[in-house]
Amino acid sequence: MATFARPENALKRAEELINVGQKQEALETLHSFITSRRYRAWTKTHEKIMFKYVELCVDMRRGRHAKDGLIQYRGICQQVNITSLEEVIKHFMQLATEKAELARNQAQALEEALDVEDLEADKRPEDLLLSYVSGEKGKDRSDRELVTPWFKFLWETYRSVLEILRNNSRLEALYAMTAHRAFQFCKQYKRTTEFRRLCEMIRNHLANLNKYRDQRDRPDLTLPESLQLYLDTRFEQLKVATELELWQEAFRSIEDIFGLMCMVKKTPKSSLMVVYYSKLSEIFWMSSNHLYHAYAWLKLFSLQKSFNKNLNHKDLQMIASSAVLAALSVPLYDRSYGASHLELGNEKERNFRVANLIAFDVESKPENREVLSRSSLLLDLVAKGVMNCVTQEVKDLYHILEHEFHPLHLALQVQPLLTKISKVGGKLASASSVPEVHLSQYVPSLEKLAALRLLQRISKVYQTMTIDNLSKIIPFFDFPMVEKISVDAVKNNFLSMKVNYSKGAIFFGNKSLESEGLQDHLSTLAESLSKSRVMIYPTGKGIPKLGESLSDLVEVVEKEHKRLLARKSIIEKRKEEQERQLLEMEREEEAKKLKIQKITEEAEQKRLAIEFEQMKNQRIRREIEERELEEAQALLQEAEKRGKKKGKKPVLEGEKLTKQSLMELAVSEQLREKQEMEKRLQKHGKTMDYLERAKREEAAPLIEATFQKRLEDEKVHHELEQQREVELSRQRHAGDLEEKRRLSRILENKNIFQERLLNCRKAERDRLRQEREETISNIIQSRKEEREAKRKFIYFLRTEEERQKRLREEEDARKLEEMERRKKEEAERKAKLDEIAEKQRQRERELEEKERQRREEILGRSAVAVLPKTDLSSAHPVETPPTAVPAAAAAAPTPGPAKFVPSFRRAPAEVGQALPPATDKWSSGSRTEPPAGDRWRDDRRPAASGGSRTWQSTREEIRR
Repeated sequence: MATFARPENALKRAEELINVGQKQEALETLHSFITSRRYRAWTKTHEKIMFKYVELCVDMRRGRHAKDGLIQYRGICQQVNITSLEEVIKHFMQLATEKAELARNQAQALEEALDVEDLEADKRPEDLLLSYVSGEKGKDRSDRELVTPWFKFLWETYRSVLEILRNNSRLEALYAMTAHRAFQFCKQYKRTTEFRRLCEMIRNHLANLNKYRDQRDRPDLTLPESLQLYLDTRFEQLKVATELELWQEAFRSIEDIFGLMCMVKKTPKSSLMVVYYSKLSEIFWMSSNHLYHAYAWLKLFSLQKSFNKNLNHKDLQMIASSAVLAALSVPLYDRSYGASHLELGNEKERNFRVANLIAFDVESKPENREVLSRSSLLLDLVAKGVMNCVTQEVKDLYHILEHEFHPLHLALQVQPLLTKISKVGGKLASASSVPEVHLSQYVPSLEKLAALRLLQRISKVYQTMTIDNLSKIIPFFDFPMVEKISVDAVKNNFLSMKVNYSKGAIFFGNKSLESEGLQDHLSTLAESLSKSRVMIYPTGKGIPKLGESLSDLVEVVEKEHKRLLARKSIIEKRKEEQERQLLEMEREEEAKKLKIQKITEEAEQKRLAIEFEQMKNQRIRREIEERELEEAQALLQEAEKRGKKKGKKPVLEGEKLTKQSLMELAVSEQLREKQEMEKRLQKHGKTMDYLERAKREEAAPLIEATFQKRLEDEKVHHELEQQREVELSRQRHAGDLEEKRRLSRILENKNIFQERLLNCRKAERDRLRQEREETISNIIQSRKEEREAKRKFIYFLRTEEERQKRLREEEDARKLEEMERRKKEEAERKAKLDEIAEKQRQRERELEEKERQRREEILGRSAVAVLPKTDLSSAHPVETPPTAVPAAAAAAPTPGPAKFVPSFRRAPAEVGQALPPATDKWSSGSRTEPPAGDRWRDDRRPAASGGSRTWQSTREEIRR
């Protein structure tokens, strides 16, 4: 950190750095100067330095540096010149505001500038590309690049200044001004988030101000000037919150104002209270809290009528009309019906808070507060003369809705009045805090009120009404809206009605227990149940039989017996319960007795302890008195001895002396001795003063003579020393010249030696540098080789892994392909086998059909022609069927053993050699045996051999 002899040097150094473009170094220089403990005394130069410092901070957007510097400067000028800090802060905020406005104007100028190359094109390609990529417009990008950083810096400036000024009683006006400017900043640029943070920060400042009351420069809120500044700040906060439509923050601002007034126990001025109730009415209207909204309007009317001397009759009439219509807009029923205890408790606490805000009694007591309700509000309106100031339409509407009216003519009476009221409104000239009044905002609530009043009166007059008639007499709403209003009223126990859409009617009922429908509801229920029982179980005609009567009697006896047993058990249980209660009561009594006995014992112990303590105190007191008496006797004896020495007698007698009197005597004696000692010391001091003065008067001439003599001696000594120094200087100069002449002869040798030494050292340096370069090159080469080897090894490993992976993938692919090929071959083989089997089955069926026909022919022929035995042998060759030849041929021996072949495996080519099934011998339906039994076996044997050949041929085909 650079140090400067004077503050002007620091300022000059910073200006030099700024001129050469080194603003960062200039800022650091000024920052180190401000934070240094060496320059803590305020001067006018400090103020110039701070001006330059904040200018640099604003140019470079260094908010933290500015805050740190202002805090340090506050410590410098706090007790000397606090006005200087105020000027610096004002300059700082002015610069930040100008920069933000300049950036905003530049952004607008960039947006409005004609910066296109083709006047026929709508947009530049760059703009189109940026719009598609970022989704932002040109203005959004310019704001983000130019305006946003400066607005952030301006907001940070306001925050920093408020933090610096928050607990300084001398800068309260500047604190209030900064808060107002921050509010206007949030209002102008619609910064709702920053506004919430600003309100919370100001709220925390006030809380810390009340928490830490021992600060030296803490503002005193009991002073009228300080209180007015804080109130103005809160009311400005309230106005901005309502303009930004931050209703929750506006309500918190109302609570801040009320809490501030509760701290100082003082009510604000009427002009501020008008603003207070005006904003409070807006907040309650936006939150749909019509009751509190109406109370706020009533308070506003009272204040305007009492304190606003410039209020004309028309404006007063408008305010009164708003108050009455707001009161009429309050719902007729309480919505807390059926709520839980927790909700009721929260509602009660909330109502108490809001009632305090409306009444604005800073010293209100909970037991003395009045309950806010619609009925009490209407009574207040009449009692305070508000009804005398309203317009005639509002008076008529109030009379119709709150007093007697005909339910069928309500719409005809209310609708014209609402039409006139909706057209009334406008600006108020003489009520500055209430700029506008619009009565049309109350029309929907008044229409709902008229509908509820109409439903309430109809429910008392009619029991049933059609939906169409109800829709006609309530022209404000359609029936779904009327139904919604009715459901809400029934839910809150205001009406009792039912809607039957199937009949198209509405049924009204009285909900009170004294009504005609509920007076005899139990008897009506009993009659209805009796009629229902008769309808379900009708009684039989004629006299019942004796058996049925006896069976009913047995059931009645059993029921009565069970009832008596149940009653007995209930009585026993009640007895047990009573005995248990008696036992519990006895236990409780015993416990009470034990408790009382314990309390009595403890009281006795306490009494004994107190008595013992009293006796102990009395004994200690007696011992103290005896000791004091002994000390008094000792002091008396000492006083007598001292009096005998001085020749004085004690004034008090020994029997009447006490320690206190002796102490007073001793103190007076000591005081007297002290006074005598002081007198002696003063006399002795005066004597010593005289002696010392006499000594100095005598010694003064001697001292002067000695001083003059010494001056002369020192002058002579100085001249001698000066001459000696001159002589020595001449001798040294002559010796130096001689030495120079002597050494000048070896100057050339010295230069030669120096050059040779430098050459040797240079050669040595070159050799070492070459060796170092060679060593470095060798190291680099070796590391290159190592890296190359490592790279080759890694490449080899990677290549090997890829090759292995490729081989594995090829092997897997080959296996998969082989598996697919096998599956395909298996499917083809299976299909071929199925085809061959199907052909084989077809051939077998054809063969079986031929064999069956042949057998039928044989069996039929044998049944018709009954021949002798001799003729049979002679006729046999002639009657041999055509199939005999193939059968004989098939009977010939075949090579290889015979094999069993299933029917579906046999080849279709050998149809004539297939063996028919065994069941074919019964296919003809005849029980006659063939003529020759051996022949039947011969016929089967060739078929078996034929089947063997078929199987072999099938296998050959499959192999092929």
